[in-house]
Amino acid sequence: MIRKILWSALLALMLSACAEPPYTNIGNPDIKPMQAEGVVLYDIRRPEEWRQTGVVEGSRLLTFVDGGGRVNPEFFETFAREVAKDQPVMLICRTGNRTNVLARLLVEKLGYTKVYNVEHGITAWLRDRQPVTRL
Repeated sequence: MIRKILWSALLALMLSACAEPPYTNIGNPDIKPMQAEGVVLYDIRRPEEWRQTGVVEGSRLLTFVDGGGRVNPEFFETFAREVAKDQPVMLICRTGNRTNVLARLLVEKLGYTKVYNVEHGITAWLRDRQPVTRL
């Protein structure tokens, strides 16, 4: 079921690449103020990526897909338990590609209404010399 939803989202993403996304893209300057308002930042990368670069302080770590592109079987259950569909949530990955797919999936297929994708991911955060917490 999850795999079918993910493939549908990927197909929709490819077909609507030029269309306005159904979620909100944000940049580095938005992260800390939103965290201060209580919006949780989910870092959906893999553990080895977190260790390699560090993470934005206060991030919730929850792997979306493994190195082979397979969805973490616990991801959606855990995410649904922790995030209400009307609760604002930020997503970050390495460059913004995985979060782009996930954000679209959460909004279009699973009914989430306040999803924020951190454009350019942790790479932009590091490029802008923002602080990270090392694992």
